[in-house]
Amino acid sequence: QVQLVESGGGLVQAGGSLRLACAASGRTISSYIMGWFRQGPGKEREIVAGINWRGVSTYYADSVKGRFTISRDNAKNTVYLQMNSLLPEDTAVYSCAVCTFAVASGCSRYDYWGQGTQVTVSS
Repeated sequence: QVQLVESGGGLVQAGGSLRLACAASGRTISSYIMGWFRQGPGKEREIVAGINWRGVSTYYADSVKGRFTISRDNAKNTVYLQMNSLLPEDTAVYSCAVCTFAVASGCSRYDYWGQGTQVTVSS
């Protein structure tokens, strides 16, 4: 069983930056695809970014391309999400998760969700 703890959220003005961290414990996540998700007020949860186990292949939702960067440090069992040029519509609870069913095109199932960290972007 793996436990995930997100940190780094907060209140920031539009145009600002935040760096989120997702620290894993209980087992290594170095061989797993990892994903960052968010759920805004009144919205469904959506995937924001994903990264393969080597950190070479990444995926971004169209809404964050060019602004967000996902990375990982397998030695620290941690995944990061650098968020730049933040917009009010980026306001959400951000969570990370482990891919438990990888497919050729990426991941079809995520599990072991963290509790999330709140990101609020003021205009």
